[in-house]
Amino acid sequence: MLAGQSIITNLKLDKPLCIIDLETTGIDTQNDRIVEISILKLSPDLPTEHKTRRINPGVPIPPAASEVHRIYDHDVASCPRFEDYAQEILNFIGDSDLCGFNLIRFDLKILIHEFNRAGIAFSIDGRHLIDPCQIYHQREPRDLSAAMRYYCDQEHSAAHSAGSDVLATLAVLEGQLSKYVDLPRDVASLHEHFRDPRVVDLDGFFALDDGGSIVFEKGKHRGRFLHIIAKSDRKYLEWMLTTDLMDDTKQVVRKALGKPRETS
Repeated sequence: MLAGQSIITNLKLDKPLCIIDLETTGIDTQNDRIVEISILKLSPDLPTEHKTRRINPGVPIPPAASEVHRIYDHDVASCPRFEDYAQEILNFIGDSDLCGFNLIRFDLKILIHEFNRAGIAFSIDGRHLIDPCQIYHQREPRDLSAAMRYYCDQEHSAAHSAGSDVLATLAVLEGQLSKYVDLPRDVASLHEHFRDPRVVDLDGFFALDDGGSIVFEKGKHRGRFLHIIAKSDRKYLEWMLTTDLMDDTKQVVRKALGKPRETS
């Protein structure tokens, strides 16, 4: 049973690893809100901890979102807001590395925006990020339920319940590490295995060319040098600072514009 799989045996942990899953009001990572968060914390020398919290998002939950995760407005009407949980969540995560199915493209972005709205800085500096979805799409290009069937020979009957999804994510990661014997067996090396050394930021908006200069990988200036665009199209970079990009992407832009680094 998934509930009994509290220890991962195929991955070496040098520090805690938090597996995170969110249920939200939608898929807009900048503006949608969390309605449920679940964090499974694996530690090298301490018992596994698992926390799940329902959250009042402060806005109506669209029917389309409720149809997915089965959480409705009345379910969270009396629940605390994210800012009420923010410090507890931050303390629980601590300096842990992070893991989650589609973590980098979705959950992490929403979580960072929620912390920002709560007035609390949440940094990914020094953290290794593991995303079984990334492994899955590279090795067996499909969702979490399909991954459960493929790697664990189980049906994920409670899909889109955050508490169940973090356990499913752990089971899939364990199955992947068992199946692919060439994958690294410690968090830092697994992080590096799927990190493109050319890519500068999590959004993959910028990369280094062969000479070490930063170039655009996306957008209308794709292939052009950032330092040149900072002089010729400053308004575009200013606009980027207002969009739904990760904080590390914006820090690259701020540096190019000569603006001070933001710390929260």
